[in-house]
Amino acid sequence: MYKFILRPIFFLFDPEKVHHFVFKLIKFINAIPGLGAINRSLFTVNDKRLERSLFGLTFKNPVGIAAGFDKNAVLYNELENYGFGFVEIGTVTPKPQAGNPTPRLFRLKEDQGLINRMGFNNEGVDAAVERLKKRKTKIIIGGNIGKNTKTTDGHLLEDYEYNYRKLHAYVDYFVINVSCPNIGNIAKLNDKNFLIELLSTLKAINNELGKDRPILLKIGPDRTNEGLDEVIEVIAKSGIDGVIATNTATDRSNLKTTPEKLAEIGNGGLSGQPLKDRSTEVIRYLAKKSNKAFPIIGVGGIHSAEDAIEKIEAGADLVQIYTGFIYEGPKLVKKINQAILKSTN
Repeated sequence: MYKFILRPIFFLFDPEKVHHFVFKLIKFINAIPGLGAINRSLFTVNDKRLERSLFGLTFKNPVGIAAGFDKNAVLYNELENYGFGFVEIGTVTPKPQAGNPTPRLFRLKEDQGLINRMGFNNEGVDAAVERLKKRKTKIIIGGNIGKNTKTTDGHLLEDYEYNYRKLHAYVDYFVINVSCPNIGNIAKLNDKNFLIELLSTLKAINNELGKDRPILLKIGPDRTNEGLDEVIEVIAKSGIDGVIATNTATDRSNLKTTPEKLAEIGNGGLSGQPLKDRSTEVIRYLAKKSNKAFPIIGVGGIHSAEDAIEKIEAGADLVQIYTGFIYEGPKLVKKINQAILKSTN
């Protein structure tokens, strides 16, 4: 139904406007008594064999929704009804910010991808906290945090520390986003020594607040092998808990979309099917080179159960979807979980 009826209608309209419409639709549907239960029966796979225990948390299944979908913690309660094992909110920043000018989200239908230059548009960490205080679900929630666009290099640490302290009581794990290509210069964020300082500081806050929150680093797909070696070193020295691989890409090679169309769209991060192979390569490299020293959440180009299994076989412990959810619809989550169960038989 989704791919043959709803998606063609949705794809007639501006992607960002459709995103907001779908949020309202999901909110409305799940507010009707009984419909949430119907959604759970349609999309959820309940099986103990799907559970994954990582960094002190037990995920009811290994399929999550990636950051960027529920930026402002508006829909996390309802998303559990669609079979997800965890939800990652954000990226949130200390202060609210409008993000980049519109249009800033574009479909690449021929490539089953998206290009976005949203620019961390969000209502700020305080708004997210107020919504998380109304948490009704037991689903695991991750908090993806970043810097405000106008924050200078000398105050980066302050932005991340502010977010971390604000969200600490309301999320189950943290993701430190230093790899988004849509927020200006991020060279400082990817400096090895700065990352070690940043991540070590956040780890120390866990001790101060008396509750350990797992910390993961979200990296981009454009890193060289030498850059990935640095990531392994950063994790070892800072003592954080894992990696999310990968964020969106700036590389536009081997796309079916015409160069003229890409030039018309302009800059932004590429997600979806074109990212599938590279994100899997990054996962495989990190897992092999580190001798699987830390957990990996695999994300990028998962549009089928086979794509997810490929990520897991490469070394991912959990997977996340976003663009695939938009192109394939909510049944994708169930298909992935069913395939994982089949692979364990």
